[in-house]
Amino acid sequence: MEYLNKVAPSEQVSVNGRFQEIIGSSPALKLSLAEVECVAPTDSTVLILGETGTGKELIARAIHDLSARRERPFLKLNCAAIPFDLLESELFGHERGAFTGAVGQKIGRFEMADTGTLFLDEIGDLPLALQPKLLRVLQEQEFERLGSGRTHHVNVRLVAATHRNPAEMVARREFRSDLYYRLNVFPIVLPPLRERRQDIRLLVSHFVQMFSRRMGKQIHSIPDETLAALEGYSWPGNVRELQNLIERAVIRAGNGVLPNPLLRFENKPFPMSQTGISFDDSQREVILTALHKSRWVIGGPRGAAVRLGLKRTTLITKMKKLGIFRPMPQDDEEEFLGKPENERLWQATG
Repeated sequence: MEYLNKVAPSEQVSVNGRFQEIIGSSPALKLSLAEVECVAPTDSTVLILGETGTGKELIARAIHDLSARRERPFLKLNCAAIPFDLLESELFGHERGAFTGAVGQKIGRFEMADTGTLFLDEIGDLPLALQPKLLRVLQEQEFERLGSGRTHHVNVRLVAATHRNPAEMVARREFRSDLYYRLNVFPIVLPPLRERRQDIRLLVSHFVQMFSRRMGKQIHSIPDETLAALEGYSWPGNVRELQNLIERAVIRAGNGVLPNPLLRFENKPFPMSQTGISFDDSQREVILTALHKSRWVIGGPRGAAVRLGLKRTTLITKMKKLGIFRPMPQDDEEEFLGKPENERLWQATG
């Protein structure tokens, strides 16, 4: 249960010497990081592929930090977050009067990133109308601002990322094939968290320490049952989802024990894991494991409630909702119910 105290300081920060912000030591992650080290010293375009929340921006920054451009600008732009009518201006800039509302000159991201690295996230959401202009910058390293005929030359390394499958988008004619081939010079695929489950404990420890410092809270232990539940979850939102749930758990933590954030999905369908276990079944399994380990003692310093990071009354409510009842002892029923504390607990859960 005292998991935080078992993790060496170097492991709590990072286990990758050259990747200080990337936590994990799984073979799948190491393979991706080896690709980063291989391509970073070059000026080649990189396309980072991976599900939402896998840390694509961290990888893009690592590529920049390990390159000869590390002292130069690193700029980022999420193509899905900018309205279509503003995206061209964000990328290439505009002159005063170029369109209604253009009251002054604007420098675009390519110009701002000159001699450095530009990270274009969610490149799969780039409108078809803008794709030829991006292709030209990649091929010729030149562009014009909106409302200007002057050609600007830049020296920018492009790193792009998407959670979509660009090859399928090309097949559906939703993405230009020539741009895709130009972006896909060196693809790096990031594994989802479900394929690097051995990193979950390190990530949990890292996030617990990060958020407890920010909130001024002392979290000294993470129950084994909580760690087992987190390792068994399918994580459709990947590391970002884990980070958010750990932040929520630290906020709710009491007595220095991290509660299981997966027990807080009230009245919501539980995201299905690869084994197809329902949310109620998952909760029931976690609670029963804690009850068996505590010999069905619910309250007290060694009770199941403490193991799960829950209040005693909250655990009893969940047990009733899930139909979990204390099994009646076979051999010593009279002695068992003769103890006032056991009789109260039997009545509470029975």
